[in-house]
Amino acid sequence: MADSPASTKSVHTIVLDAGPLLKNVPPLSTLLAQAEELVTTPAVVGEIRDPDARARVETLYLPFLKQRSPSPKSVQVISEFARKTGDRAVLSKVDIEVLALAYEIECERNGGDWRLRSVPGQKSVNGKPPVKEAEKQEGTTVGDKLDNTEAPELPQSETSKAEDSGTIDAVTSSLEQTDLNGTTERVVPVTNSTENDTADAEELPDEEGEDSDGGGEWITPSNIKKKQAKDESAGVSAAQEPKVMQVATMTTDFACQNVLLQMNLNLLSTTTLQRIRHLKTFVKRCHACFSTTKEMNKQFCPRCGKDTLTRVSCSTDANGQFTLHLKKNMQWNTRGNRYSVPKPVHGSSNGKWKGGGGKNGWGSELILAEDQKEYVRAVADEQRQQRRERDLMDEDYLPGILTGERHRTGGRVKVGAGRNVNSKKR
Repeated sequence: MADSPASTKSVHTIVLDAGPLLKNVPPLSTLLAQAEELVTTPAVVGEIRDPDARARVETLYLPFLKQRSPSPKSVQVISEFARKTGDRAVLSKVDIEVLALAYEIECERNGGDWRLRSVPGQKSVNGKPPVKEAEKQEGTTVGDKLDNTEAPELPQSETSKAEDSGTIDAVTSSLEQTDLNGTTERVVPVTNSTENDTADAEELPDEEGEDSDGGGEWITPSNIKKKQAKDESAGVSAAQEPKVMQVATMTTDFACQNVLLQMNLNLLSTTTLQRIRHLKTFVKRCHACFSTTKEMNKQFCPRCGKDTLTRVSCSTDANGQFTLHLKKNMQWNTRGNRYSVPKPVHGSSNGKWKGGGGKNGWGSELILAEDQKEYVRAVADEQRQQRRERDLMDEDYLPGILTGERHRTGGRVKVGAGRNVNSKKR
């Protein structure tokens, strides 16, 4: 029976996030060539507000795109798992629905969550494939049937005939041994020589193999490309046929990718359409209490409240293992941490009086914690200034590569008195 053209596709269902739809990467033709179905949630389509992108999605994608909402049970499972991985705070409702839809279709296509993980860092999957268990039960049933079947009993006449023939054969063999001893002695050496020849013949290929290994062609810079291509082609021909992935998700959000990998859900790259097995991202790690957070715009630790967050690279492998890559022999710079804070002074009813806070008022706007009103006001001013300076819809706006303007790196609010705190007192 000939295989249908649809069976050559590597993925049955691809769950799409807003990222591939907005960037149109990969193109729709590539997605249709690799997958049977394209699925997304209605919230993802409603999230696309750019006129050009929305027109492209409505024209090209919607005829082939199936919209489906996940069940509340799937949403609850994904929310609990994301909370355990630490990504729940940075995942939106739309992201949770996309992950829940991938989880729900995975359970439908594979007959349960046997190939997934229930807890982050789980060493093995939840269970065994249900198909293998059914085959095992069938094999056990067949074995029991074979054991229960009894050998057919022969009639007494046939049994007596078999015994008589055995007696005749025994007598004949004894007569041959007594009368033909010389013939027997001549036959034995022939048998031994035959066995020796066979053993020598079996050893010959090994010697030829050793000679052939020594006489092979050397790998040089001129033929290394040819050797690599030959090895790759041999590996592809010897490898088994790739299995069809039932469900795979395509997203550009790092938090979603982290949850997918740790849960053992299939994740596809938007550029190569290959399965992603290793993921490298960044997190914020507190040097004081060793707590981690996924919110990269944080300046204060959400656990201890100190300004000791550092940017650390991390990776997630195919087994869902989350690893932090720390610097070797890293030393925290304590310069400028110890200084005397100016005494607080009262203000005036009209707010016009400017005074206090040390020499030249250097400590009047001193920020030491996240819940200070000075910090909240400074963050709002910084965001307002960035919107004013980077208004892309402004007709007079020019990018910094043309004007040579360079903004402050990071755009972070200044916390503390700085490194040279004593220079402010002079």
